Amino acid sequence: MSERRDPVERGADDSRDLYDVATWERRTAVDAIAVFVYGLVGFLTRAAVVGLALAIFLAIIVQGGLALVLEDPLILVLVAFSALPALALAWYVRRADATRAEPLWLLVATFLLGVLFATFAAVLNTLVMPLFAGLGALALPLFFLLVVGPVEETVKLLAVRLYAFRSSRFDAVVDGAVYGAFAGLGFATIENFIYITRIVGQSGELAIVGAGGGIATVRALAGPGHVIYSAIAGYYLGLAKFNRRNRGPIVVKGLLIAVLVHAGYNVLSGVAPGALAALVPGVGTFAAFVVFILVYDGVFAYYLYRKLRRYGEAFRAVRGRRGDRDPASELTEFDP
Repeated sequence: MSERRDPVERGADDSRDLYDVATWERRTAVDAIAVFVYGLVGFLTRAAVVGLALAIFLAIIVQGGLALVLEDPLILVLVAFSALPALALAWYVRRADATRAEPLWLLVATFLLGVLFATFAAVLNTLVMPLFAGLGALALPLFFLLVVGPVEETVKLLAVRLYAFRSSRFDAVVDGAVYGAFAGLGFATIENFIYITRIVGQSGELAIVGAGGGIATVRALAGPGHVIYSAIAGYYLGLAKFNRRNRGPIVVKGLLIAVLVHAGYNVLSGVAPGALAALVPGVGTFAAFVVFILVYDGVFAYYLYRKLRRYGEAFRAVRGRRGDRDPASELTEFDP
């Protein structure tokens, strides 16, 4: 649907100058100042958000895991191992983009913002959790649904919206899924770091391989979920970018899906593995946990795959009807 226009603009012909009447563009010195001030305020706001996230990030790292890492760099190896499945999934989403490949530097920037903005979620979750303490059996499900899911999916989407979304390289709906996946990868990586250092710190120096390896394996299984959920929300952010009239509801739809899937995982992961282990003789709790994750995340990974495939099919069909090739779609960050 086209953008709404003032009645004067709709009815006028090209001979009438409607500047400052029904249309506007940068012409005068005052216009230039207004554009500059608006851009400066936006830049300073974004810089303040990133600066706050960086300050919280450094505080968490120094307080939580820096000393452990300095004592034994093996922890970083465990963190890297725990992030590999999420990295593989994010890279697959990038490769599944039928349009031109997204530049590596912009993916790295989105990843880093995902790392930084995860600190907002860590602080908010910690502050709000005590409010649910008196709700008994409903405490955790409500906490996951009303706080953890919305907060974590929103900060991951913010990591995309703050920078990549504004880039000229974000030029297709499907790009939102790609950048969302890398924001989720950043979130999963710092979350894995926090979990691993916490467990290792509680277990003592001799337990780094045992305790650290165990939690790293668990986090390796849980990490891809962040990529899937934020890629779904990111896809709808991309859809919103190219459907400005309905961008608000579109973004909300993507967030709702991501939040419900995310909260569903958090709730069911504490119940389903134990129930499965009790129902199936010979299946241990950890094996049941692995089965649960593969089935649950597999369902929504397939949902994401279907969206990427449908977009790819539509893109190739439209390009084929034009009877030519889109050179930009063949370029990568290594091409001139």
